[in-house]
Amino acid sequence: MTTKVDTATLQAEAAKLRPARHKTREVRVGDKIVGGNNPICVQSMTTPDTHEVEATVAQILRLEEAGCELVRVTVPKPEDAHVLSEIKKRIHIPLIVDIHFDYKMALMALDHPIDKVRINPGNIGGYERYRQVIRKARDRGLPMRIGVNAGSLERELVEKHGYPCPAAMVESALRYIEIAESEGYHDLIVSLKSSDVIMASEAYQLYARYADYPTHIGITEAGKAPYAVTKSACGLAPVLLQGIGDTIRISLLGDPVPEIQAAFDILQATQRRVRKPELIACPTCGRLEIDLEGIIAEMEKRLGGRTTPVKVSILGCVVNGPGEAREADLGIAAGKGKGVIFKRGEIIRHVLEHEMVDALLEEIDKWEAEERANGTMRSETSGFAKTGRLKLPVLS
Repeated sequence: MTTKVDTATLQAEAAKLRPARHKTREVRVGDKIVGGNNPICVQSMTTPDTHEVEATVAQILRLEEAGCELVRVTVPKPEDAHVLSEIKKRIHIPLIVDIHFDYKMALMALDHPIDKVRINPGNIGGYERYRQVIRKARDRGLPMRIGVNAGSLERELVEKHGYPCPAAMVESALRYIEIAESEGYHDLIVSLKSSDVIMASEAYQLYARYADYPTHIGITEAGKAPYAVTKSACGLAPVLLQGIGDTIRISLLGDPVPEIQAAFDILQATQRRVRKPELIACPTCGRLEIDLEGIIAEMEKRLGGRTTPVKVSILGCVVNGPGEAREADLGIAAGKGKGVIFKRGEIIRHVLEHEMVDALLEEIDKWEAEERANGTMRSETSGFAKTGRLKLPVLS
């Protein structure tokens, strides 16, 4: 039996489904501030042996060009630690060092001008070694990421919980946070990674109920693209939509440069960080009556580098097109070589197919100028307008 619900109740319940960003502390990493209301930072990790300075720096510069904002290098050996100062001199984004097993490498790395250290406390040999790293990072005034991983949880926690699970991961993170706080250290970022999408997603959401240190989010060992991107999106979208996450990495097999675009696309799709116009296009079907693929390709080309947070719908049929186009900031509903442009839900002009790209670009310029003049331009972190932005009359 269907329960009858009044409109006000439905609207109130719907509003609860879009939570605000999880409020976290701010932690400085080089020239970036992680957490709080700051943009979610996109990061990656290099693949050459770190002591191969030329190869490492070259890859970091490629990552920078792609938009990477934080970069991590692994330091398993003394020769890797010894070159950190040289690498730091030649790059332009904060440098993070990644430590596994040997806490001495963390201590050695902290003698160099790095910006953050990442350790997995569960595999560096006990609490006292962890405390030594904490103390030196504290004295240097540098932040640390506590990297909890389902694959390397402490044996006692696995035995206590029966198996690696979100509760065990969060208990591990809270334990290491408490130790750090007992040393007077609070410059922490936390990650709770797993190759299991559900486990990782649940771990981040559970953690957010207990702590306010910023989180680095990711699905570890995701594999090879394109499946790895899909897997990461599936695991991280629920986390991001709950307002959780302050830095992000999409882990892909091979060249790390594609990780950057994948991360920004996921942030854009979840409206947690909107850095460019969003183009909405209907799928190709028998109702299509314009060269939609050609129009979209030309729009993407000419909007390259544009950061305007505007949502543009280009619909190539008269069935769903008018309604969808009206719901975007700007939209075209077209058929048989011609169409109408909607702006904020109202028809503003008629155009022929060959005029559509130029006309839309003109309207985007006008829209941006109006938004700036009115002081209503959305910020990078405010996302697109929320569902229900316009109260529109029903189309006949």
